[in-house]
Amino acid sequence: MGSLLQDVKYGLRVLARSPGLTAVAVITLALGIGANAAIFSVVNGVLLRPLPYPDPGRLVMLYGSSSRFHEMSVSYLDFKDWQRESRSFSTMAIFRRADFLITGQGNATRIDGKRVSAQFFPVLGVNPALGRNFLPREDALGADPVVMIGASFWQRQFGGAADVLGRSITLDGKAWTIVGVVPKEFQFGEPADVYEPIGQWDSPEMTDRSVHPGLHVVARLAPGTSMAAAQQEMTGIAGQLTTLYPKADAGQAVTVVSLAADMVSEVRSTLLLLLGAVSFVLLIACGNVANLLLARSAARQKEFAIRGALGAGRQRLVRQLLTEGVLLALAGGALGLLVAVWGTRAALAAVPGGLPRTSSVHLDARVVAFLFLVSAITGIVFALAPALRATDADLNETLKEGSRSVAQGGGRLQRALVAGEVALSLVLLVGAGLLLRTLGHLWAVDPGFDPGNVLTMKVALSPGVSSQPVQARLDYRQLLDRVQRIPAIESAAVTDLLPLSGDDSELGFWEGSHAPPPVDRWNWALNYIVTPDYLRLMRIPLVRGRFFTNQDDVASPQVVAIDTVFAREFFPGEDPIGKRINLMVIGPVQIIGVVGHVRHWGLAEDESAKVRAELYFPFFQVPDRFMQEGSIGMTLAVRTRTGPLAAVAAIRGAVLGPGRDQPVYAVETMAQMIADSIARQRFSMLMLGLFAGLALMLAAVGIYGVISYSVSRRTHEIGIRMALGAAPPAVLKLVLREGMGMVLVGLGIGVVAALALTRLLAGLLYGVAATDPLTFVGVVLLLILAALGACVAPAERAMRVAPTTSLRYE
Repeated sequence: MGSLLQDVKYGLRVLARSPGLTAVAVITLALGIGANAAIFSVVNGVLLRPLPYPDPGRLVMLYGSSSRFHEMSVSYLDFKDWQRESRSFSTMAIFRRADFLITGQGNATRIDGKRVSAQFFPVLGVNPALGRNFLPREDALGADPVVMIGASFWQRQFGGAADVLGRSITLDGKAWTIVGVVPKEFQFGEPADVYEPIGQWDSPEMTDRSVHPGLHVVARLAPGTSMAAAQQEMTGIAGQLTTLYPKADAGQAVTVVSLAADMVSEVRSTLLLLLGAVSFVLLIACGNVANLLLARSAARQKEFAIRGALGAGRQRLVRQLLTEGVLLALAGGALGLLVAVWGTRAALAAVPGGLPRTSSVHLDARVVAFLFLVSAITGIVFALAPALRATDADLNETLKEGSRSVAQGGGRLQRALVAGEVALSLVLLVGAGLLLRTLGHLWAVDPGFDPGNVLTMKVALSPGVSSQPVQARLDYRQLLDRVQRIPAIESAAVTDLLPLSGDDSELGFWEGSHAPPPVDRWNWALNYIVTPDYLRLMRIPLVRGRFFTNQDDVASPQVVAIDTVFAREFFPGEDPIGKRINLMVIGPVQIIGVVGHVRHWGLAEDESAKVRAELYFPFFQVPDRFMQEGSIGMTLAVRTRTGPLAAVAAIRGAVLGPGRDQPVYAVETMAQMIADSIARQRFSMLMLGLFAGLALMLAAVGIYGVISYSVSRRTHEIGIRMALGAAPPAVLKLVLREGMGMVLVGLGIGVVAALALTRLLAGLLYGVAATDPLTFVGVVLLLILAALGACVAPAERAMRVAPTTSLRYE
C-alpha cells in the first residue's frame, strides 16, 4: 500500500507537470465516459430496472391475436370468460384509455382517464394513497357511481385536501363519488386523472363479442406458473371459445407477453442501438488518450531507463504508468459525471413521444458504479500499451548520449490506433448519413393529403347534448356552421380519426348483404367517420363517384366511400361504385365513391401495414345506439387562410356554444403531426449525428497529434533531407503520405465494418439501402478531407524546418 500511495503521488506530480496534455486527456475522456453514462442511465431506467410493482416478474399482458393481427385488443365478453376459466393467473384485470368532460368546478375541462375493472390495482399490487380500491360489486351496470382519482389531479383540483373522499365530481354530466386516491408514483401507460369502473360503461360494444373496443388485459401469474404454461392454457381456452362462439371467435387466439417487455418493446432496439453507437465514441476517446500517453512515454524513456538501472523492475514501472492512466480516467469520469447529468436530461427531452418508465431514469448508484467502472477499465486499457512499450526499451541504447532511436518504437502502434479511430468514425458517420437520406426521402413522400394550414383539435360536446343522438347531430351541424363563419376559416369538418395520429379504428366487413361469416373470414379496413367537408378540407382527391353531402343522414340509405387501395384489393378490375358491402355492427351499405389513399400508419410504415384499405362513413348516419359514445371526443379539423395557430382563440370561442361548456383540447397542426410521425428516425439521426460529429472531431485530433509527434521526432531526418536537396513539396508529400496511409487503412476497415453493422438500421431506413453507395462515398470523402486538414499544419511546419537548425536537433 505504501508503494501504491507513492505511485499515486508521483503520478499526480507527473500529470501536473503537463497541464495541457492532462487537460486534453481529461476532457476527451469526460466526453466519452459521460456520453456513455448518460445513455446507460436511460437504458438502465427503461430496460434494466425492475417494474415498480411487487413481484413484477409475474405480471403479464394478454392480447387477442389472429392470422392478421398478432396483438390486438380484447372483447369484454371474452375477457369475462378468460377470467372465469383460467387457473394460471391469481388475478386478471381489463382496462381502456378514456377521456371525460368535467363540469361544475369552474370552466368545463376535458381530462385523461381510464376505465378499469375492480381488480386492476390489486393485480399490480398498488394500494391507494388515500381511501380504497373499487369493490367487485361496483364494477357492474347500475352500481353506485364511484371513481378513483390520480394524485396530481387531487392536488390540482382539490389542493390535496384530506377530506376529498366522499366528494362528488361531475363527469360527462353524471355525478361520481370519490372513493380513493392513486399514489403519486404510480405509472402505467398514459397518465390518468380519473379511473372509472369499466363495468359501469353503458356501451353496446361491451355486449358484442365480435367487437374489440380498445380493451387490454393485465394479469398476475399464479405462484409456480410459468409464462409457457399460461400460454398453453390460454390457447386451450381460446379454442373452447371458438367452438362455443364460431361466428365471433373463429380463428381467435391469445398471446401472453411479459409486462416489462411489452412496456419497452417500441424503444428497446433504438436504445440498444444508441448504446452501441456511443461506445464507439468511448473507444475513439481511449485511442486518442493512448496516443497521448504513447507520445509522453516515449519522451520519458530515458527516465524509465535510469529508474531501471537503479533497480526498478519492469512490473514496478508498468504499475506506475497504469496508475497514471487510471488517475487520468478517474478525473475524466468525475468530469464525465457532469456530462452524464446534462446528457441524461437532454436525451429524455429529445426522445420522440416520451419514454416509458421515465420516472425510473436517473443517475442512481448503479449508473455511478457503471461510470467509475468504465473509467477504471478505460484507464487500464489505454495505459497498458504505452506502459508495455515504454518499459520494453534497451537500457544501454536508451542511456547512450544523443540516442535518437528511443522513441521510434511506438509509431506503429500509434498509427494502428488512429486507423481504428477512423474506422469507428466511418461507421457512425455512415449510420448518420443513411438516416439523413431517409429523412430527405420521407419529407418528399406524398401523404395523400395537403397538411398546409390544417389545424386539428378535440371537441367535447355539452353533457346534456351528447346523451341525445338527435340533439348531438344538430349540435355538431351548428358547431361547424359557427366555425365556418370565422373569416380565417376556409373549411371545417369533424372526424373520429386522423391520418398519422397514431390512432386506428379497424372495421370488419364482408361483401354482399348476407348474414355475417365467421370472424376469421371477415375483411378489414380502417374506418374514418367524417362530415361532408372532410375530403375538401384535407384535399384528398375524389377519383370517381361522389362524396357525402348533408343529405346523407339517418333518414337516407346508408353509404360509404372507399379509397383506391380498398378498390384495388377487394374489387380488382371492377367498378366498385354501386356495389354493396356489409359492415360489422352497422349493416349493409352502398359504395358511392372512390377517393385517394392516405398514409395513415406513417410516411414509411404505411406500405408494410397489414390493414391499408380505408373506408369513410358519414358522421350523420351513425346509428343512435352508437351516437352517444361516438360523439364524444371527436376531432374538429379546419383549414385556415393564414397561419393556423392564429385562429385557435376564435375557434375556441365558437365551439364553446351558448352553454360555455364545450371545450376544445389537444390542439395540433397536421404539419406537426407529420413531423411527429418521423420523430423516431429524426431522433436516431440527431443522436447518431451527434456521436458521429464527436467521433470525427476526436479522430481528426488523433491524426493531428500523431503527425505532429512524428514531425517533431523526425526533425533531424527532415533537416538532412533538405540539406541534401529535398524541396518543400517533397517534404509535404512525405508527411501527407504517412498521415493518409493510416487513414486509408482505417477507411478500408471501416467500410467493411459499416457494411455489416448498418444493417441494424434497416428498420429505420426508407428509400435508401443500408449499403447505399452514395452515402459511403460521401462519408469516405468527408473523412479524407478531415484527415488532410489535420495533416496540413504539421506538414507546413515540416516544410519550414531550417537545415542548420535541424542538424543540431537532439
